[in-house]
Amino acid sequence: MITYKTKEEIEILKEGGKRHAEILRALAEMVAPGVSTLVLEEEALRLIRAHGDKPAFLGYSPAGAARPYPASLCVSINDEIVHGIPNEPGTILKDGDIVSLDLGLVHGGLITDSAVTVAVGAIDDESRKLLHMTKLALEAGIKAAQPGNHIGDIGEAISDAIEGSGFTLADDLAGHGVGYHVHEDPFVPNTGVAGEGEVLKPGMVIAIEPMLNVGGSSIKDADDGYTILTADGSRSAHFEHTIAITEHGNIVLTRD
Repeated sequence: MITYKTKEEIEILKEGGKRHAEILRALAEMVAPGVSTLVLEEEALRLIRAHGDKPAFLGYSPAGAARPYPASLCVSINDEIVHGIPNEPGTILKDGDIVSLDLGLVHGGLITDSAVTVAVGAIDDESRKLLHMTKLALEAGIKAAQPGNHIGDIGEAISDAIEGSGFTLADDLAGHGVGYHVHEDPFVPNTGVAGEGEVLKPGMVIAIEPMLNVGGSSIKDADDGYTILTADGSRSAHFEHTIAITEHGNIVLTRD
């Protein structure tokens, strides 16, 4: 069931989104060759708690999971698409890597969700193009998320944005409603047909998150029960924002 947030709740989400963006920016600035993913996790938790907020992912148990998620931050490197776990002692980032930082924040009892993919040192032209196209896809999806439009408008805009790039959208992975819970209705796929799916109405809060692969679109699960990788070992990038639908358009809550 789709939930609708009140204007007062959207104001709380705006403040949470502002804090969220500041934390992600600080973490992105820490990314460099030689940095451990565990250090990024520890700093994410410190920054969240310093503001009096809570991590949305730590201890979260999605449907079908064998155990709760064990970290505050998802850190996914190169062929890891999403949900990479920054386990102790952590993975050391290397020059030329790309790394997705995906964070969920609870502020005032309400949740925002956002992700960025960052270059580690100097990356190759293909990886640079991958990051650029994934950002463009996210912005296209946000632009299409207007009151009166449909979920299908978002998916069509995202898939149109990457057409001809040579990259593919990861199978089965999509955006979602958010706010009261980490994952809510509606399902927000990265492909679709304009005019189809749920109507976007004021009060809806959704996370839009294209995940773009260099190679094929197929995915596979890692043995840790959370990390999702490209099936062919190619690189993947992930960008995400939480947005609120209003009477006059949308608000990108997690924009820096």
